Amino acid sequence: MSWLVASFAIVLAALLIGWLAYERSRPPARMAAVVGTLAAVAALGRDAFVAVPDVKPITAIALVVGYSLGPLPGFTVGAVGMLASNVMLGQGSYTPWQMAAWGLVGLIGAGLGLLSRHRANRLAIAAGCALSAILAKEIMNVYTWTLTGTHTAASFVAVASTALPFDITDAVASFAFGLAFGPELARMLSRIRSRMTVQWQPIHTTAAPLALIAICLIAAAPVRASTSPEVSYLERAQDSNGGFGGAPGQRSSELYSAWAAIGLAAAGRNPTTVKRSGHSVLYAIRGEASTLAGAGDVERTILALHACGVPASDFPGQSLLLRLRRERSSDGSFGHLVNITAFAIFALRVAGTSADNASVNGAGHWLSAQQNRDGGFGFAGRGGGEDVDDTAAALQAVIDATGRRSSSTVARAVAYLRHAQNPDGGFPQQPGGSSDAQSTAWAVQGLDAAGQNVSAVKRGRGRSPLGYLESLVSANGSVRYSRTSSQTPVWVTAQALTALAGKPFPVSPV
Repeated sequence: MSWLVASFAIVLAALLIGWLAYERSRPPARMAAVVGTLAAVAALGRDAFVAVPDVKPITAIALVVGYSLGPLPGFTVGAVGMLASNVMLGQGSYTPWQMAAWGLVGLIGAGLGLLSRHRANRLAIAAGCALSAILAKEIMNVYTWTLTGTHTAASFVAVASTALPFDITDAVASFAFGLAFGPELARMLSRIRSRMTVQWQPIHTTAAPLALIAICLIAAAPVRASTSPEVSYLERAQDSNGGFGGAPGQRSSELYSAWAAIGLAAAGRNPTTVKRSGHSVLYAIRGEASTLAGAGDVERTILALHACGVPASDFPGQSLLLRLRRERSSDGSFGHLVNITAFAIFALRVAGTSADNASVNGAGHWLSAQQNRDGGFGFAGRGGGEDVDDTAAALQAVIDATGRRSSSTVARAVAYLRHAQNPDGGFPQQPGGSSDAQSTAWAVQGLDAAGQNVSAVKRGRGRSPLGYLESLVSANGSVRYSRTSSQTPVWVTAQALTALAGKPFPVSPV
């Protein structure tokens, strides 16, 4: 028993050290609901193959989650997936070892994502799944070895030899699962990460009174008559470093700071003049340079710098344009994703040189080819499920790339958006769903780019999209996400400002 406790402690300590080290270098996306769902899927996938020994998809799922979302989600899905699946398969002293082993698989996936810059192909992902399965099985062999009477190298070889046929089966099965769905799952999770990364930070009790005093002082100060309630809300929500968090009092991040800069510029306010403690949002964006993780972050930062009236070259320690150009694929797309390619077009148009025109045209042609028969676009390309957000982004990008509003691609995308509108005037992310402010803002921008009179876009006698957005403005100036939710009010308010101002992407500086 002492060998069991000691060896497990060593394994767990090693995982914890690796996890913490990686966490310090690159904070992961914290999306509890998404990670919980993925852990449940991993557990159900393992239980579903109970009749086929050592043929389980959990290794591939854990690795791809780590690859796409980072070490903490990957570790959690692997560990919790094992724990949950053992509710049916049976718990035992081996359960903590399984949790540690498959948690390590998630960390390996995160390492693969870092080393490949999230550009690993199908074969590389499948090979990573196979190698991770072998490593996890060897950890379980160590567990079995601790239960033997003699703890020698020879006895471990005997244990590993007995388990070898099962270990090989698991490795081959994991390779097959990774080959079958690895890249598709990775693209889906990357999309979730770019849209739903939210960090909830509690306000410290000592900071709350100061924040209240600051808000009162700002509210009491003279305000220009032309300042909208939404702009005033963003001004009050600014952090001391000049950046923005998802809500007032939350730690700032590049995601929210960039969107706030774009929203302020769309509303006619120069973002560089909005300051807190002497720092503007431009100062914060530059200070968050080390957090840029992928093409989406780079594109968004280029657009935010442009909104501030600053060239993309004015960024510390790296060339944003060079990083973006490296993401271009031979087929003209960026990451083989509709949303990433659309934002690449925006970024190259505002920051590229004449040499980038060919890249813009190629991306525009690739994007047009991804339109589905009903006129919609999905983030993963033609044939996948489409949605309002990606359709509106692609619509703006196609117009931006071609300079033409009169084309069958534009007409079909406009028809798709108008058909998706709800009677309340708003737009859902998926047609038939409930309206929300962000999807409505995307739709308004797309329709504006296509030359539509957005004020006249209505279902029957219902509201216009602009009327729907205005109905979500709260007393404090923030825009609610929906009738029932006020999540990430800074992000939602900033996006709504671009729509209310009638400014498609890319938003020009003041």
